Amino acid sequence: MITVVGESLVDLIEEPTGEATAHPGGSPANVAVALARLGEPTTLLTQLGDDAYGRLLRAHLAGSGVRLDPASVPDLPRTSVARTEVGADGQARYDFAIEWRSFPDLAGVAGGSACLHTGSLATVLEPGADDVLALVRERRAGATISFDPNCRPSLTGDAARARWRVEELVAVSDLVKVSREDLDWLHPGQSPDRVARRWLELGAILVVVTLGADGALVVTRQGARRVAAPRVAVVDTVGAGDAFTAGLLAALSERDLLGAARRSALRAAGPELLDAVLGEAAAVAAWTCGRRGADPPTRAELAGLTAPA
Repeated sequence: MITVVGESLVDLIEEPTGEATAHPGGSPANVAVALARLGEPTTLLTQLGDDAYGRLLRAHLAGSGVRLDPASVPDLPRTSVARTEVGADGQARYDFAIEWRSFPDLAGVAGGSACLHTGSLATVLEPGADDVLALVRERRAGATISFDPNCRPSLTGDAARARWRVEELVAVSDLVKVSREDLDWLHPGQSPDRVARRWLELGAILVVVTLGADGALVVTRQGARRVAAPRVAVVDTVGAGDAFTAGLLAALSERDLLGAARRSALRAAGPELLDAVLGEAAAVAAWTCGRRGADPPTRAELAGLTAPA
């Protein structure tokens, strides 16, 4: 089982007509949905409002096979919202109205997961961010820790403070997936390879940098590898990075590389294995780019069809 911790929200995506359509979203929730659609038993610890958007998100999560952790907060005053504008190039730009509170019952979070994944706003917005960090530290003894900073400068503002919190989490993570855009904001003027190697020194085993249409870079203590991105007709990029993360975790799970007891095996992963894992993750992301909103593929779609073109 994989546990995902973080925000669920509604993406109000502006259509070419100027109208906004509500789509389920939130980076951690997107990862959970993609994992469940890929056949991974997945639990989400999140926070929702008891309102129309909250009901939309609950139905979406349940319909994809995601289990809500009992320690989730179900009664926020309102469900979080991101207004998303998609440019002519398919790239998404966001404006957020977020609720992220403390968790009253962290002791009640379900145990037994081989992996705990977190990231995005849940790891930087107080007061809930401190609870997330505490849970990561507690669960590291038994689980692989996966982290995606997924930075949102419009909310976090101060890059120096965000960098400090990101590196706190990197230091207790096994797998870090980060976009080139995030690295440009966190460490302007530094190459992805240089930052990734610093993060390995902090404690990470694998650092994967997504490069958009240029593919992805994985850096380990054995060296660096690049994989190409599948060619796809991009509808939008909403949720593409989250789909990549889910594809990466699902590929590692299939190869029995998740869980604290498998850290040595993950550390020893060779070039062929890493190429295969990143290739599978890139295929999941490509599928998502070919559809509107964060709508990742099922395992059957990946197995039976080519990526959208």
